[in-house]
Amino acid sequence: MVALYAAYGSNLHPAWMARRAPHSPVVGAGWLQGWRLTFGGEDRSIHGALATVVEDPASQVFVMVYALTDEDERALDGHEAVDFDLYHKLHVRVAMLDRDITAWLYVLADFEGGRPTAIYLHDLIEAATAAGAPRDYLDLLRATPTAD
Repeated sequence: MVALYAAYGSNLHPAWMARRAPHSPVVGAGWLQGWRLTFGGEDRSIHGALATVVEDPASQVFVMVYALTDEDERALDGHEAVDFDLYHKLHVRVAMLDRDITAWLYVLADFEGGRPTAIYLHDLIEAATAAGAPRDYLDLLRATPTAD
């Protein structure tokens, strides 16, 4: 079975996702409208606060949608520490160029707040750049304050 997965954060990077989910092709880019990229769980990671999304009617988050196989979903669950309750899954509406779809994504199982490390934020900017995120989205990432 194949499920649609909306990647954000470091999972935007096509090369990194090719290693994490090698059997799952890209469907295309889209937007989570009414959501905002933010950070939380600072005390749960060596990377400072971790990327997550929260509902915000005035915002949107750039995503890359993948057709994820069961095998790749299990591997990605391990990478995102789902079994350790770091992230959990949530179904959302994604606005694609030609249609809206329902996909799932990972949401941090912690409170919003805290700052990412500069290294982690650099990885997020690199991933968004590699995925072809628009300049205004990249500028928003670059303006994020870091913990160091």
